[in-house]
Amino acid sequence: MTMSDAHLDPTRKHDFVFLIEAIDSNPNGDPDNAGMPRTDLVSGQGLITDVAIKRKIRNTVALINTLEPREGREIYVEAGTALNSQHERAYTDSQVTDQKSAQEWMCRNFFDVRMFGAVMTTGKPTKQAGRVQGPVQIGFSRTIDPITPLDIGITRVTPTKAEDVKAWRERSEADDSDAKGKETEMGSKYVVPYALYRGTGHFSAPLAHRTGVTSDDLALFWRAFEIMLEHDRAAARANLALRGLYVFTHDDAFGRAPSHELFDRITVKARGDANARTFTDYGTVEIRDTDLPPGITLTTLLPRTTG
Repeated sequence: MTMSDAHLDPTRKHDFVFLIEAIDSNPNGDPDNAGMPRTDLVSGQGLITDVAIKRKIRNTVALINTLEPREGREIYVEAGTALNSQHERAYTDSQVTDQKSAQEWMCRNFFDVRMFGAVMTTGKPTKQAGRVQGPVQIGFSRTIDPITPLDIGITRVTPTKAEDVKAWRERSEADDSDAKGKETEMGSKYVVPYALYRGTGHFSAPLAHRTGVTSDDLALFWRAFEIMLEHDRAAARANLALRGLYVFTHDDAFGRAPSHELFDRITVKARGDANARTFTDYGTVEIRDTDLPPGITLTTLLPRTTG
């Protein structure tokens, strides 16, 4: 493995910083607040949860595995599939008879169990797979500056119920303005005009050794991270982009420097207001990489450099 591939080594500790740009989009709506973009009510900064990022990575790995199938790339936390039935498969598909063997089977077969860990202690006591602490942990992402979410009114040209259409036609034919029925339906959507989110994450080599993470797993993780927003488009997430992905790699399993000191080397200067509308409004990302602590290397996966 060359120096340029250091970020693919599962026997080393990795700490990473990423930047996500949102333009007229809602990167992470809050279901407890009518789907509004998550916001720190004190600072006004926008938030993206760790769960939202992991969901995008899981979905992307599943897409990749559809076209490039490999053993061990299944997804445990998958929409439409009960978790109990997933870890019960260890007992039916591989004929294991104890929880430790079931847990090992889960780690071998499910990418997200190996990387993110899982709590598999539900269901029948004889069909459980225990608890796995994953080597990859991602924190909340937070915008550089406060955000101003917008509530956009929208109109749909057809109502939901057939009886509303029928009533509207009868109303029109009878020229009765008091009759019930409707031709259209109103709704709303929340967007952030512009925001730049900064997030951080960690990879623990000792925990990766426990779950069986390989260099191929790390390569797949970084690949999925780079393209996850490209394949998660929706009406409310049409303009999300990964603007930066920076990986600090230590030359041993336990680390050579505190992660927060490394994260401080990747900075974006705040404007102090919510007026930014383009990435260039923030100038350039400051990267202090000329005096890295001994045993630390920095790999910039995005933006890619040429030459």
